[in-house]
Amino acid sequence: MPSKFEFNKGKMVPYPSGAIVPDRDLGQRPALECIHLGIEFGGLKAVDDFSLTIGKTEIAGLIGPNGAGKTTVFNLLTKVYQPTHGTILLDGEDTSGKSVYQVNRMGIARTFQNIRLFNTMTVEDNVKVGLHNQERYSGFEGVLRLPTYWKHEKAAHERAMELLSIFDMEHLANEQAGSLPYGAQRRLEIVRALATNPKLLLLDEPAAGMNPSETAELMANIVKIRDTFGIAIMLIEHDMSLVMNICEGICVLNFGKVIAKGTAEEIQNNDAVIEAYLGKQDKGEN
Repeated sequence: MPSKFEFNKGKMVPYPSGAIVPDRDLGQRPALECIHLGIEFGGLKAVDDFSLTIGKTEIAGLIGPNGAGKTTVFNLLTKVYQPTHGTILLDGEDTSGKSVYQVNRMGIARTFQNIRLFNTMTVEDNVKVGLHNQERYSGFEGVLRLPTYWKHEKAAHERAMELLSIFDMEHLANEQAGSLPYGAQRRLEIVRALATNPKLLLLDEPAAGMNPSETAELMANIVKIRDTFGIAIMLIEHDMSLVMNICEGICVLNFGKVIAKGTAEEIQNNDAVIEAYLGKQDKGEN
């Protein structure tokens, strides 16, 4: 894997709402629209007036200093928290009042900053957990092991192996998830999320703990996932090299508010972003 990852990003162009999306996504309904989204905890605004549009197949980044509210946004999108105000549209459908399970069935899947695998289960069975919302046999058929049950078990096995092949992990199918190296566990968590058949995949610090070679491989695989499944991907990440190389649109949070949105080049040259990360600089200093 080359040390420098090169990815031809889509040109970001204006969408009718005023947002920017990759040119290939024009004329298609956005994967995600957040409109004046916010949440308060005891009067404290953890996220305030968060508005963002992500194109149908966009790779988007959500960045900001520690405590900026990034994971809170992910928790709002996945309904771990119900918003105090604002609207979330997934592929044009309002997610208001939906539960975590319901919004997952609608098409939002995520990974976590801290890996959450079923460590004592096999790699394949972890992926099959992600296929739960696609089961098509009844409890009765499952208990009695009727032909319908075996038909769908065979289909689940084939699908799990197909998904594992994205990361060349088929040979690990019978290994215990908890015995895998750290990087492989990260990849398995992404595979399990993909098993739910998402329209939007949320990755919370996917490169955490990875070395440069593993990070370069991860970037290539994120692009492969987007191209293979035709979905949008939004990631929280502190590795700025990854973010700037792979993300087409980037949103920057600070103290729960959006301070900048744009392309990698625009974000890198934004004074408000520089100040949020580095602090206000005295222009008289050398």
